Amino acid sequence: MSQPSLPPHHQPSHQPPQPRGVRRPPSRGWRSKPALKLIAGGVLAAALVSGCGSGDDDGGGSGGSSKGAQAKTLGKVAMPKVGKEANTMGTWVTDSTFVKGDVNKLVGYSLDGAKSKWRIPLGGQLCWASPHMTKDGLTAILFRDGAGEDALCTKVGLVDLKKGELVWRKEGSDSEGNAGVQFDEVTIGGGTVAAGGTGGGGAWSLDGKPLWKPAYLADCDDDGYAGGEDKIVAIRSCDTEDSSTKRLEVQTVDPRTRDVKSSYKLDEKVEYAHVISTAPLVVAVDTGDSDAGTGTTDILTIDDSGKQGKLLSTIDVLAKGYQPNCPATSVEGCTELALDKASSTLYLSSEVDVDHGGPGERISGLNLKTGKETGKTKMAESRSLIPVQTGDDGSLIAYLGSMYSEAGGVVRVDPKTFAMDTLQTHPDDMKDVESDMDTYGDCTMIYTGKKLYIGDSRASRPSSDSAARPLAIVFGA
Repeated sequence: MSQPSLPPHHQPSHQPPQPRGVRRPPSRGWRSKPALKLIAGGVLAAALVSGCGSGDDDGGGSGGSSKGAQAKTLGKVAMPKVGKEANTMGTWVTDSTFVKGDVNKLVGYSLDGAKSKWRIPLGGQLCWASPHMTKDGLTAILFRDGAGEDALCTKVGLVDLKKGELVWRKEGSDSEGNAGVQFDEVTIGGGTVAAGGTGGGGAWSLDGKPLWKPAYLADCDDDGYAGGEDKIVAIRSCDTEDSSTKRLEVQTVDPRTRDVKSSYKLDEKVEYAHVISTAPLVVAVDTGDSDAGTGTTDILTIDDSGKQGKLLSTIDVLAKGYQPNCPATSVEGCTELALDKASSTLYLSSEVDVDHGGPGERISGLNLKTGKETGKTKMAESRSLIPVQTGDDGSLIAYLGSMYSEAGGVVRVDPKTFAMDTLQTHPDDMKDVESDMDTYGDCTMIYTGKKLYIGDSRASRPSSDSAARPLAIVFGA
């Protein structure tokens, strides 16, 4: 079976995985980048921001001269009062409602974020929220079985985001039939809700019927699942002769039965694998020596049309300095990237060397079939420039972060010239709010209906450095 060809510098260092939510250290004296979530599988659109500065001369087209539409602050959700940090994952937008995960609940707001429409009490903290949403507005969540500190992530729920209803809640069982299996994350795809993690795995149909759980093998486990549209992909790990290491396998499975339709064994050096996309099948892997915060050394594109998967291309993230953000141990959850399926183009941000224009960010496009770069933007001056979403026309929507003297906004990047045009500029009096959410938060951004939605995945006590940070905010014309 063919293996990914990893460069010789990729040797595992056996460093412990970073916990979720770890922030990348500030780059060259500037504040750290925002952790933007890639929104996929039915969410209307995800978004990015304002005017861009000039940069060095070896990149693509220059930024637009216009500042775009001047946006207003339409709505703001206050940060909940908490004694210690709480998980508030989950940011979605339907055709009628903005939905935000909160402490022990989900809350639906008007599209401008100004009024609360409904709330779903959960009785425990959110542990995971799938970014995928079906055409009918259904998504999957994982939450704790109580409000106490000893509560566990055992409850899987199907949520109707349009109606504001928790359709059902379920628990998994182990090989001996004991209920209350702990899960790490949950996904939805192919009419199936699948939850997985080191504690076990399980799946349910959208009407709540149990479908399958991974077959018990003494030396193998399902680390987790990735969904979206009509597919489910499993990351399967098995012990090797050296009991301190695992051998990972990427399996495209039947969503209804978990029968393996295609499998691809990853190089034995790979310690963690993250699924960026199920169709096409794109996997980020970490051989143990990834740059802090990226969780990735290589990105692989795999052809899963046959029983045995085939490697199509490898992108050396570590050598090229690209900066995705993949949670160290999670199967899904990679951010700060965007994928255009029609052109097989992956967009990644990369840091700009101080010797070639100073601090800032730029975006590169990469062809997934060849692994080669298709172009890059000019540098965003003294601010972050991060891909989030591609449009129907193949253009990239990107976030241009706020800076000390100017708020952020939304930009469009031309997929051929890589020139940038500003779509939306945010109010200057909100630059501190944006900065606080970028630096201290873990934010999801969605751009739809000429509105930018920013939702924080964590609630924490305000500090003197983050007093302006809300839980969510909506900008729009």
